[in-house]
Amino acid sequence: METGKLTRRQWLAAALAAGMPVARADGELERQVKAAFLYRFGGFVEWPAHAFVRADSPLVIGLHGADELAAPLERTVTGRTINGRALQVVKLKKDYAVGGERAPHIAFVGARDRTAAQGMLDGCRERPVLTVSDSDHVHGMGSVINFLLADQRVRFEVSLKAAASAQLRISARLLSVAYRVQDGMQEQVRPGAAS
Repeated sequence: METGKLTRRQWLAAALAAGMPVARADGELERQVKAAFLYRFGGFVEWPAHAFVRADSPLVIGLHGADELAAPLERTVTGRTINGRALQVVKLKKDYAVGGERAPHIAFVGARDRTAAQGMLDGCRERPVLTVSDSDHVHGMGSVINFLLADQRVRFEVSLKAAASAQLRISARLLSVAYRVQDGMQEQVRPGAAS
């Protein structure tokens, strides 16, 4: 590899660290950024022990109504682990019922079909599932994390009330870089998060 040239993966990692503007970028870059965040979120969340069927169960990332994220997410997680757990990406069907061996630990819920999104969130309610969305409407239905565009960058907001309902502990490190943290009573926009 030539010195001074970045691979696509290195460039993407640098872009994430710098808060790369993606609003004007192509849709593929935005999908890659979201896939990278979905992977990284897993390292900053603590699930209760009963969330995993066995000690060696993989951490499952499910995509519901967001098949376009499957390929970038597969590329992102291939060969990686989170806290010693293998990673598995699954596409969740519209009528998916949460539970069992392949139940997601992280579920990205797309907003194309609001009725299906509500059904998925209802199925995850009070279960140890980190639900992630990219729509204010779906976030209002109860997702834990929501992607948003702020200052032409992909950012995220966190609902601590939804996280508590899901029995999840979110690291202070993740909360410190969130654009907005909602605790159920009030919300805080982080001054440094908008820059």
